[in-house]
Amino acid sequence: MTNRPSWWQGLENPIFAKLYLAQLINLAGDSLTWLGLGLLAFEIAGENAGAVLAGALTLRVMAFVVLSPIAGAIADQIDRKRLMVITHLARMGIVCLFPFTTQVWQIYAIVLLLNTFSAFFTPTYKATIPLVTTEAQCPQAIALSSATYQLLGVLGPGLSGSIAALVGTRQIFFLDSITFFISALLIASLPRQLIVAQSQSTARKIHRILKDIRTGTTCLFADPPIRYALVLQLIAAIAGAQILVNTVGYVQGILNLGKVEYGWSMAAFGVGATFASVWLYQSRQQRSAILLTSIGAITITLALLPANLTNLNGLLILWVIAGIGQTLVNVPTQTLIAQRVTVELQGRVYGAHFAWSHLWWAFAYPLAGWIGNRFPSSNFFYSGLIGGGLFCMVYLVFKPQQLSKLKDWLWHEHEHTHDRQHQHQHSTNEAIGQPHNHLHFHLIDPQ
Repeated sequence: MTNRPSWWQGLENPIFAKLYLAQLINLAGDSLTWLGLGLLAFEIAGENAGAVLAGALTLRVMAFVVLSPIAGAIADQIDRKRLMVITHLARMGIVCLFPFTTQVWQIYAIVLLLNTFSAFFTPTYKATIPLVTTEAQCPQAIALSSATYQLLGVLGPGLSGSIAALVGTRQIFFLDSITFFISALLIASLPRQLIVAQSQSTARKIHRILKDIRTGTTCLFADPPIRYALVLQLIAAIAGAQILVNTVGYVQGILNLGKVEYGWSMAAFGVGATFASVWLYQSRQQRSAILLTSIGAITITLALLPANLTNLNGLLILWVIAGIGQTLVNVPTQTLIAQRVTVELQGRVYGAHFAWSHLWWAFAYPLAGWIGNRFPSSNFFYSGLIGGGLFCMVYLVFKPQQLSKLKDWLWHEHEHTHDRQHQHQHSTNEAIGQPHNHLHFHLIDPQ
């Protein structure tokens, strides 16, 4: 029997294999959507394409931030297979509206509607993987899904640019709709309903969701190393938004190149991110997450500064470097959370981190659109200056060289009842003799 790589072992489960194939096709469709949207924005708005893309991407982020927690709650209560099929069929119809747009407001309306359904699909899909796999298969299945997401981020823009050059900007959205239809058929063919038994699912009332967000946010902002890394993600978001929003205007407007060149420019950013991910995965030497995030923020900021002076080849190199910096900020931040938050709290902390990191992008996209519209010939340079200035401020305030020397602490939460030996300050609405939960920060190794 041939030994398969560990990531592929989850495909031995036929239900997950079909679900994974649906995700693969769905991600290919997403690549078509966003590259096509960039080309459509340039076709309609010309030099103002960056501002249009900034608005569209801001709407996308806000839809995810607002609706994803609601989607998670709904996914715990109904048949997930039906929910995923509905979201695919809805998006299939919505993307077919793009070829008929002639006004910027129409792009915004379609993007908001499209990502309303995407916000329901993405968390539902992630929550379904443990439901259709065994405990042993689940880690490999999650790893394979994550690796596929990264791979399509690299290959998708380049392939989509080539397809757009063949079939045209507006026709690419009809191909996109076909990918959603095929994915819907695959999910509909799964052999059973995908419903979480009520005994397995905690009721997600509004007050419970708010309490979870508050707990996760407390862990993020009260822990110095995690707080530092989270602020560096703002710097990475400012640079990343500039690349995503204004590359199309620079490649097609200033360099006077075509759709294929734009596709490969965006692919270069993904190549750098993937290269750094592989390096971090294969590296056996333990490296400081504080150091890596600092290097990443500096790298992506420096990559922007000369970008307005380069030709296509120079831009490809700079975007590879920027992609490396983006990953060096984001991946070690995830690692910090895993290292400094106990397992039973990690879901809430990662959820809060998802919301806050996406809020950084909600700020960064409009900023990128404004800079691109106000300074079209030097937009990358000014964003690099903003990122560099912000990094200097963060460095002086947080003193990261001292954060690396902190002992290992761990956030955890436990239930207890106050007695004479266990007293501390308390919320006025909690009864003193009743069991309740408290968030604590404990030293792992006091020696």
